[in-house]
Amino acid sequence: MLRKLLPILLALVGLGGGVGAGLFLRPAPAPDHAATDADPAGAEGDAHAEAGTEDPAADGDHAEDEATGPEYVKMNNQFVVPVVEQGRVAAMVVLSLSLEVDVGNTEAVYTREPKLRDVFLQVLFDHANMGGFSGSFTDGSNLVVLRTTLKEAATLVLGKVVTDVLITDIARQDS
Repeated sequence: MLRKLLPILLALVGLGGGVGAGLFLRPAPAPDHAATDADPAGAEGDAHAEAGTEDPAADGDHAEDEATGPEYVKMNNQFVVPVVEQGRVAAMVVLSLSLEVDVGNTEAVYTREPKLRDVFLQVLFDHANMGGFSGSFTDGSNLVVLRTTLKEAATLVLGKVVTDVLITDIARQDS
């Protein structure tokens, strides 16, 4: 009887602990903007005006909108590139890429992703055939050449939207 009851009891204790931790670690609720929009110069605003100080949160939203930088778009799947030496596959290189684009162009990247993947794979295969993934393939100069070529290929597909191509992960598995 205890054998059957113990797993159920442990599951309930674990579930209770998870719910308790979730409630305890829950983020604080967001401030209600409807109340501040109805009376922007409420009692607090009058107190700040009398003291000669401004409310720092009042301009925080506008400054945050103006100071946005580029967006980063992660390509959905990794790129797998075979390294062929003497007619056989000597290694496999796996890369993850992200694109740095101008603000608001994330959807354009995802719309053109099949074409981007095709162009990127062609660049990666050419790089592998030239020996770019042989030896110390993570050397800075090798990666600069690869990034530059990938950026040029992305510019052909997306135009001036792409500002940089980032290699977020790279690994080589020798066979």
